[in-house]
Amino acid sequence: MKYLEQTWRWYGPDDPITLKEIRQTGATGIVTALHHIPVGDTWPIEEIQKRKKLIEDAGLRWSVVESVNVHDEIKAAGPNRQQYIKNYKETIHNLGQSDVRIVCYNFMPALDWTRTNLNLELSSGAIALDFDYVDAIVFDRFILKREDSEGDYSAEQIEQASIRQESMTDEQISALSRTILQGLPGGARGFTMEEFENSLRSFQDVDADRMRENLGAFLTEVVPVAEHEGVKLAIHPDDPPFSLFGLARVVSTQQDLAGLLKVIDSPANGLCFCTGSLGARSENDVTSMARRFAGRINFVHLRNVQIRNFRSFHESDHLEGSVDMFEVVRQLSIEQQQRDFSIPYRPDHGHILLDDVKRKTNPGYPLIGRMKGLAELRGLEMAIVRSISNENKLI
Repeated sequence: MKYLEQTWRWYGPDDPITLKEIRQTGATGIVTALHHIPVGDTWPIEEIQKRKKLIEDAGLRWSVVESVNVHDEIKAAGPNRQQYIKNYKETIHNLGQSDVRIVCYNFMPALDWTRTNLNLELSSGAIALDFDYVDAIVFDRFILKREDSEGDYSAEQIEQASIRQESMTDEQISALSRTILQGLPGGARGFTMEEFENSLRSFQDVDADRMRENLGAFLTEVVPVAEHEGVKLAIHPDDPPFSLFGLARVVSTQQDLAGLLKVIDSPANGLCFCTGSLGARSENDVTSMARRFAGRINFVHLRNVQIRNFRSFHESDHLEGSVDMFEVVRQLSIEQQQRDFSIPYRPDHGHILLDDVKRKTNPGYPLIGRMKGLAELRGLEMAIVRSISNENKLI
């Protein structure tokens, strides 16, 4: 029987978690990127091979690139779009030549994944990431003061946000702004308010239909290069999977995923199946999506969320929450038996636990919380794979 590949996200030499520590978690693959290279620039083959050697010298494998970020000029169809697409194709070529075969990316405009609170204390004492939709409206309406934002919310939601804003201290308002603008993941690229406003303006004429067209144009050019180089692309869903601050998000639903996979029907045009991102939208049946798209899943993020109410959620333990993790892993394990390569997964995010409270880590990426998640997922997968094997023996 075949197992998924256990991997771990690492932010490179500056990550406070070392490769030596990662190896002790039981993970065998590394998920990383060349974060020091500006978004949109070509990754030189020398830099790729340097990073790969560093990982392999530690007894690990560079399994997935996360991410080769897509420049906003590609997403907004700006004047320099073709140059940035050309650079992207050159990077894919260089990765293929270096035998790095899976590339994760996303198509979220302006912001990457977004939270409103990085330090939600749970009843257990663990610290989790949180997204509160009312807080997001507070930022949009009363801090950012975006024009025409009123039309994006109901009168009841605006009233709730107004009451919330009036109850917040100046420090709470500043903390909310810092959290949204800091530029997750990792906080390596943050925004000033002026920079964020300028970024929003660059997308002011890009509605959902235009965004889908721009994604399609990108895929039409990049997927054939990836296929030629033996590289599999894996698009990450929007996180959260709905529009924010007037920005269209078009990788959020089952219909969205089906549409982008139809642009080019190729194994190179695949998904990063993030259970936490997709699971944050109550309308999404994540188990059904795992079953439907199993053949096009090239990379997996296993994470759970607890939906509290409309569009609000916090990140829960990996095996507990609104996503049926058992059924999702079962579908992935069944698909794995049909593959000639191990589908890589990583325990996405994790709670801050125990000694991690004293340790500086990137938001969502502590050591102990993720190791706990990986151990739980490893045990779940082993039980499922063995049960599948026994079922097959009885047939």
